[in-house]
Amino acid sequence: MKVKIIDSGFNEDKKLNYVQYRVSELDKSSLEKLLSELEEEIKKDSDDLLITIYHPPEYFPLGSDEAQIRMEDFISREEIEMNIFLSSFLQED
Repeated sequence: MKVKIIDSGFNEDKKLNYVQYRVSELDKSSLEKLLSELEEEIKKDSDDLLITIYHPPEYFPLGSDEAQIRMEDFISREEIEMNIFLSSFLQED
């Protein structure tokens, strides 16, 4: 499984910040489990999933002053954290 941040910003309608991830290289059963059981905003795009997570401004992981200086580090950390979250979710019975 690969996780990549493809977009982030502010959603005017929801008045929340968001991070959108592309999750690729999933087997069919993992893809179906995530589609049916995740509570986050999720869309299927071919064999990939697009997962959007919304955050209030104070919890937006890419919004701090430090993140603005070291954005690549913060993006990598968020991708790793999402990969761990999804992996542990898929391992649950």
